[in-house]
Amino acid sequence: MEAIPPVPPRILIVDDDDSVRDVISVLLREEGYNCVVASGAEMALDIAGQEETPLVISDMKMPGKDGLWLLEQLRERYPDTSVIMLTGYGDTESAVDCLRRGAVDYLLKPPKLTDLIRAIERALAKRRIELARKRYQKKLERKVRDRTTELRNALRDIANTYQATLLALVAALDAREHETSDHSQRVVRYTNAIADRLSIKGQELEEIGRGALLHDIGKIGVPDAVLLKPGKLTPEEWQEMRKHPDIGFQMIQNIPFLATPAQIVLSHQERVDGQGYPRNLRGQEIHIGARIFAVADTLDAMTSDRPYRKGTTFANAITEITRCAGTQFDRDVVRAFLDIGEQGLIKIREDMHNRKLTLVQAESQAQEAEATLARLSDDLDDMDQTIPGPGNPAPAPSPRGATPAPAAPATPAASTGTQQPVVLSVLAGGRQGNPRD
Repeated sequence: MEAIPPVPPRILIVDDDDSVRDVISVLLREEGYNCVVASGAEMALDIAGQEETPLVISDMKMPGKDGLWLLEQLRERYPDTSVIMLTGYGDTESAVDCLRRGAVDYLLKPPKLTDLIRAIERALAKRRIELARKRYQKKLERKVRDRTTELRNALRDIANTYQATLLALVAALDAREHETSDHSQRVVRYTNAIADRLSIKGQELEEIGRGALLHDIGKIGVPDAVLLKPGKLTPEEWQEMRKHPDIGFQMIQNIPFLATPAQIVLSHQERVDGQGYPRNLRGQEIHIGARIFAVADTLDAMTSDRPYRKGTTFANAITEITRCAGTQFDRDVVRAFLDIGEQGLIKIREDMHNRKLTLVQAESQAQEAEATLARLSDDLDDMDQTIPGPGNPAPAPSPRGATPAPAAPATPAASTGTQQPVVLSVLAGGRQGNPRD
């Protein structure tokens, strides 16, 4: 099969002198180039916009818009078009000005054919290299974007895995302390709400939330006899209990993304008056996340039921926290806490409770749907056993004159017309009740 010859590049020749324009175009056509001509800069700009034009050869001095104007317009509108400038003056300053403005070459009129051909070949070669570089750059940028997206997704997956691991760990700890189920999750919500009132955003807010979530992680190292004791602790038992901030800090301090939460874990039992533990820190020495958490933790502890007492009202808890501002709690944090209001705090707790109920209902509906499907599957298997077929031979015919045995009445479970709507309604109810769907 004969190869198709390449299409010759299109060259636009611009000159107000008809003879110069015609001579150059004839010579270049004989060399195999596809030439078009224009008598002025504005006409040339219109022609260049009609079809891709790799190269323009333009006179510098023309009536009206000159060659420098055309050069600037081409560089702005069609940056992939190369420009060779021609002039009848041997002005070095003009040559430098043309090259500075983006021309690829500069020739004196009338140019020698060999010099013009060399200039054209250099200009087209340079253009091919520049286009290849741009294609490579775009391809590289696209790869970088794709890899960045993949990396961002991977980091997000890792972050989600970290968060899920932390939630599972905290859930196990809450389950160990039967009376404080979901305590850590509620404290995180209260902490985030207070931090938001203090204009804490972004990564700092996330780290404070993790610190609030993990605040009691050190209780893993506290003996059950102390941790789960329903009555008052002895002085010796209090000594054991007071170790949990240090234990928690030692557990997570070497995990890079938990460096800040580790400080909150270590300081969450400190007081602004210096009477807390384990380091007796005062005021601003305590991490802001720990100062916020102290208020949130006290609110949840006071309003939650315990085996040895009933939880108090939010109004009583707010009054007590306000009374302790400046001694146990940071005054600025308490002001932000009061800004949420009693109803806002109650709503945070109710939203968590309702969400938990919704998840429990969805799980129950899903289990009911699975049980119904299992029953139907068993019923259909029973029906298959009674239908004649390759695996179930038809019963032998009754002797002549014998009365056939009456057919067994159909059971409701064998009637797909009555059971299928029940299954569909159960499945539909399960999806509507599950927020993940």
